[in-house]
Amino acid sequence: MKKNKEKGMLDFAGNYKYLTYIGCILSGISAVLVLIPFICIWKMAYEIIQVFPNISMVSDLSFYGWEAVIFSVVGIFVYFGALMCTHISAFRTARNMKNESLHYIVKLPIGYFEENGSGKIRRIINECSVQTETFLAHILPDITGAVVTPVAMIVLLMLFDWRLGIISLIPIVISIYFANKMMGKDLVESMKQYQNALDDMNNEAVEYVRGIPVVKTFGQTVFSFENFHDSIEHYKKWAVNYTIKLRIPMCNFTVSINSIFALLIPAGVLLIASAINPNKFISDFIFYIIFTPILTVVMNKIMFSSENFLLAKDATKRINSILSEEILKVAVKNKVPNNATIKFEHVDFSYKGSNNKALDNVSLEIKEGCKVALVGPSGGGKTTVASMIPRFYDVNSGKVTIGGVDIREISNEKLMSMISFVFQNTKLFKTSLFENIRFSKPDASREEVLAAAKAAQCEEIFEKFPDGINSIVGSKGIYLSGGEAQRISLARAILKNAPIILLDEATAFADPENEYKIQKAFEQLIKGKTVLMIAHRLSTIKDADEILVIDKGKIIEKGSHHELLNKKGIYNNMWLDYQTSICWKVKEVG
Repeated sequence: MKKNKEKGMLDFAGNYKYLTYIGCILSGISAVLVLIPFICIWKMAYEIIQVFPNISMVSDLSFYGWEAVIFSVVGIFVYFGALMCTHISAFRTARNMKNESLHYIVKLPIGYFEENGSGKIRRIINECSVQTETFLAHILPDITGAVVTPVAMIVLLMLFDWRLGIISLIPIVISIYFANKMMGKDLVESMKQYQNALDDMNNEAVEYVRGIPVVKTFGQTVFSFENFHDSIEHYKKWAVNYTIKLRIPMCNFTVSINSIFALLIPAGVLLIASAINPNKFISDFIFYIIFTPILTVVMNKIMFSSENFLLAKDATKRINSILSEEILKVAVKNKVPNNATIKFEHVDFSYKGSNNKALDNVSLEIKEGCKVALVGPSGGGKTTVASMIPRFYDVNSGKVTIGGVDIREISNEKLMSMISFVFQNTKLFKTSLFENIRFSKPDASREEVLAAAKAAQCEEIFEKFPDGINSIVGSKGIYLSGGEAQRISLARAILKNAPIILLDEATAFADPENEYKIQKAFEQLIKGKTVLMIAHRLSTIKDADEILVIDKGKIIEKGSHHELLNKKGIYNNMWLDYQTSICWKVKEVG
């Protein structure tokens, strides 16, 4: 299995990262340039104080004024150039992040998407790249300027009157202490929790919105809303606790950073009494009055920029979390199976992060053209068995073969062409019913699609809508029930005409009428195919060539329906329970 080396933010920029470096240098230069107008303003005040009250004797005011304007304009243009450089680099970084992630996820096992959810993956790829782009384009040059500014200011503060300079820096030092209380490892962990909470909310929001048509149309229970609500409550709890935790340090930081005047003014009153040249001291004091508010702005910018840096750093880690996932090993020899016989040989498998085996030394064989059913309690491993065949996941040990060839030695394209899927959670795209069916065979003719739809008992569905098979799913009231959606899915599988059919709870959401039609469609779908079915409705698998009972990742019984009933084991008990449940339903209807 291949893993990518973790990348830093600028690694995604390629050679464009040098524009980021240039942009940061220009931002630092701009930060120095925009300080010069404040010196010019001080010089103007100094000239006025020296000749006061004969202000008319001042001759250099216009010179200092134009000097301030020129340096301001030059500083703005230099900063504009800095932003141009960082924006170009940031856009390239975000584009490369998205491109690499999107190209990479198509190589991941399909099980990865089941584990993480489409909403979470979408947010990581889209919003994390945008977050990184914002940081590189705006925040990073601002941080550079914010760091250069205090260095230049400290030099200037000490240059005029070192006593006032030290007094001005005391609140800054105190504010740095309180800023550190809010930052460090705790802030890194908090930013991680913040992103996790947003991921969860986004994922649940996507699932909830997707479920709205089903909920509104069929009145099904809104479990997805409960999950969405829980994710909101989790975020709310985190946000409130985080706010309370930072309340005192943030108040202390704000008070200290804004208290320069509280020390500077009393100090000025005390020091002027002992000043040898009061006029010069007053002019120096005015410089500090003009200059020190910049320190407050700069320190606030540094603190909030640091938070954005941690967010961007965490966003990059999340992109890397996708790029570090193990991809499916590509078949080197690209062997082609001679037939559609499926065989599991001593297969072990555990899901990521689990200590328990989902499959434990499973061996089975589904001969070409045979129909095998998997039954057993929920969580027993039925769906996991089916997931191994198309390589939704790869086995931890043992092997799965088709036609005697290890599926890891079959190209992904060939393997997918050999398998058709009909799962309980049918996915229909917001396009026409015709295109939804043709999705399994894009080059199919209209006649082929219509024939597959007829075989899947879909004609009645088309008759419900004015545009028939051309009706767009999800628009203008075009919604399908669970059973109708399954018939569209069956039409896809019939059109594909693959030699292997995987059916996972294909009648789970069907009412009796739809179940009858789905069963009729099954007859067309499975003719001459190798079939693996998973079902809780035992009536649908009575005629299977072999039934395998799976529990806790192991096959504990196997045989035909009648053979298993005669064994008086687990399957027999399941059958009796199923018959009892049918009786309850009949009585309810009666």
